[in-house]
Amino acid sequence: MPFYRQARVQAMCGVPIAESVQYERCARVAECVRPVYAEMVREAASADVLYTDDTRVVILDLLKENKGLPAGERRGVQTSGMVARVGEHQIALYLSGRRHAGENTAELLGKRAPELAPPIQMSDALSANWTGEFERIVAKCLAHARRQFVELEAAFPAQCGRVLDALAEVYRHDAQTKRMTDEGRLAYHRAHSGEVMAQLREWIDQQFDERQVEPNCSLGKALTYMVKHWDGLTKFLTVEGAPLDNNFCERVLKLAVLNRKNSLFYKTARGASTGDLLMSVIQTCRLNHVNVWEYLLTVVRNQRAVERDPARWLPWKFASDGMRQQAA
Repeated sequence: MPFYRQARVQAMCGVPIAESVQYERCARVAECVRPVYAEMVREAASADVLYTDDTRVVILDLLKENKGLPAGERRGVQTSGMVARVGEHQIALYLSGRRHAGENTAELLGKRAPELAPPIQMSDALSANWTGEFERIVAKCLAHARRQFVELEAAFPAQCGRVLDALAEVYRHDAQTKRMTDEGRLAYHRAHSGEVMAQLREWIDQQFDERQVEPNCSLGKALTYMVKHWDGLTKFLTVEGAPLDNNFCERVLKLAVLNRKNSLFYKTARGASTGDLLMSVIQTCRLNHVNVWEYLLTVVRNQRAVERDPARWLPWKFASDGMRQQAA
């Protein structure tokens, strides 16, 4: 939160609360929910599907460090967003610092039980999302590939229209699978979207074989991108539960983007860590339809019980009437 702005508002209202006091209160809540956050990380490591992406963040202390770093050292700072689908539940995790989403994903999956099957990782094709040595099923974002043709449609209406129409048909088919099991969804896509994608790939190959598209032009690069990442872009046709795109993670990252627009920066890495922890718990509550205020208030009031058994205080378990009555 932009505490310096909140402090000014409080002063104007005649109830001055310094920004340092406001941060201390947030840090206190963060310490109360830290055991739950650690349990969320453990649960996320066993995810069936993991969505990942990065967005820019400003941490003033790290920017100061950049001035003294030797040439070639990493200077970029970003917030990684990871959304884990574990059964019927979703877990959102935010991590801010110099590491990219791929490195944070590798650390998370280092906690994964070895007997579990490899997870599906969904992201765009940016290399920073795919670092780390661990077993996974690679699924790449179809919406990211589609955006390139949306941007080029004015210059190449016929060719881009051919691609966009095919992808629109695939998304229409996907809309019909919302209530299906993963097995049923895969069978439906194979029956209805498989031929659509096969014809699209045949058309793309034809554009290059007949030299109707110059590989180095903007349209050629967009088509080359699809060919290069075809296996990942069509994983929904071969693997149960593989999503079409990374839009879920991008929506979750909007919370970090809005926080950046409001407060502009974090002052310290410690402050960023506190913000990440609270945003992770808050967004996980939202994803699982839990009242955030009620949940945080109850966790703070029952700190000792949370520390003893954090697994019983995960947001989706709190949502049950039994847990609420016990907390009361």
